[in-house]
Amino acid sequence: MTDITARKDQHLDVILAGKARHALDSGFAGVRFVHEALPDLDHGKIDLGADFLGRRLKAPLLISSMTGGPSRAEAINARLAEAAQHLAIALAVGSQRAALEADAPTLGLDMALRLKAPDTPILANIGAAQLTRGFGIDEARRVLDMIAADALIVHLNPLQEACQPEGDRDWWGVGAALQALVKALDAPVLVKETGAGISAATAKRLVEMGVAGIDVAGAGGSNWATVEGERATGIADKAHAAAFADWGIPTARAIAEVRAACPKSLIIGSGGVSDGVDAAKAIRLGADMVGQAAGVLAAATVSTEAVVEHFQVLIRQLRTVCFCTGSANLTALRKAPLQA
Repeated sequence: MTDITARKDQHLDVILAGKARHALDSGFAGVRFVHEALPDLDHGKIDLGADFLGRRLKAPLLISSMTGGPSRAEAINARLAEAAQHLAIALAVGSQRAALEADAPTLGLDMALRLKAPDTPILANIGAAQLTRGFGIDEARRVLDMIAADALIVHLNPLQEACQPEGDRDWWGVGAALQALVKALDAPVLVKETGAGISAATAKRLVEMGVAGIDVAGAGGSNWATVEGERATGIADKAHAAAFADWGIPTARAIAEVRAACPKSLIIGSGGVSDGVDAAKAIRLGADMVGQAAGVLAAATVSTEAVVEHFQVLIRQLRTVCFCTGSANLTALRKAPLQA
């Protein structure tokens, strides 16, 4: 097993053990809808449909990036792809760095994934830090082609890299490299954080680069500084990571501030989305799509049916929020009154 794939397995183990939770709350608890006691709606006819990357989804949901070592990732990705296809929602795969370095599809990321989800928007994945380490336009095209992806999502994880014992800490030139990639790649490029959030100022900078969408991935879910602290063996590394247990921008705040700064941009809200009520709050605050990763990971280790059941509950909850706010669709939900 390579160092990269061993690390991915360790990441999954920490998250599944419940040791990665952020010390900050996502902020959704402070958002409350005004209850509509007399909705003139048929619960079953509420339209949760959303357009994403040129495809029509039945719900505004993205299964966010997650990976592991080869054997685990293959099973996890297969279940997620099958579930996404069944539910008509979107899927973002985990980092494809190991596949690139192996110069062959690995980690279960190959055309079999697209065959399991022929109608699903699929996002390929690469880390921003790798853009100044030999991963450029050719490599971006390879990760897209590897899984016949609709778009590329570039993840920003400076805090994780700074806390990871073997992390990439030299980010000089990453912004320029990202901008060059966005301009050169003949596919949409989205950008996401990994749990510390994206500020309004950074979002505006990304939009000016031409990115097709922003996943704020705010604080409130998994804390990757904590994850790296858990897997670190050195006392100093653990102490360093522990100081960042409450670092980041809470997800609810990040969504609202990025929407205000980038009113016409595609925004994905993720980070501590625990259920369909949180998903509804994310949409009301300005998200076009809602992402979930750690929240569905346990189900993904069990079966496709477990993943489907997990999201069916979340979708039912989202629909009930619409019902109890008098919102016939997501457009109406975005205007639903909030309690002062």
